[in-house]
Amino acid sequence: MSKQYNKTMFIGHLGTDPEMRYTPSGNPVTSFNVANNDQYANDKGEVIKTTTWFRCTAWGKQAEVCNQYLHKGSKVLIEGCLTPDKATGHPRIWLRQDGTATADYELKVSEIHFLDSKNGSEPSVAQIDPVEDGVPY
Repeated sequence: MSKQYNKTMFIGHLGTDPEMRYTPSGNPVTSFNVANNDQYANDKGEVIKTTTWFRCTAWGKQAEVCNQYLHKGSKVLIEGCLTPDKATGHPRIWLRQDGTATADYELKVSEIHFLDSKNGSEPSVAQIDPVEDGVPY
């Protein structure tokens, strides 16, 4: 297994249903957006709420599991590697329709924990070994 020094971990909710497709070689790929919410008090005591969106991509068997069990609103803990914009090496920056700047954070999923429990059971986890599962890191 290759060493991974770029690692990100967060909890959030899916903003859309997952979308699965296949590479030309037949490898499944599932993409989905996850919102991470945070809040803190500023110097004046005002509560500031922020939302960071991550565009997540799962590969191989993990892609199939994510596509089968996740849906809009699912709560997940995701661990993975941030993928920078190939042109700049930074998150992809773009302008919203209202003219404000925002950024897309893209993440290759290495591990995902499904935090929504059913019938009081324990949350589940979908792990892969990127080398064994053919994930292009």
